[in-house]
Amino acid sequence: MRHMTGEKILLGVTGGIAAYKAVDLVRRLRDAGSDVRVVMTRGARAFVTPL
Repeated sequence: MRHMTGEKILLGVTGGIAAYKAVDLVRRLRDAGSDVRVVMTRGARAFVTPL
């Protein structure tokens, strides 16, 4: 992933089996220097635990 220092990203995660991939995406975006905020539906929380 390219260098993204200072980018502000809001990621919406909904309920579905692919929700677990959001965890890796957030990690990669943060490693690239982005400020990432995540909003999750109740259904997404069934697949991924919010921190």
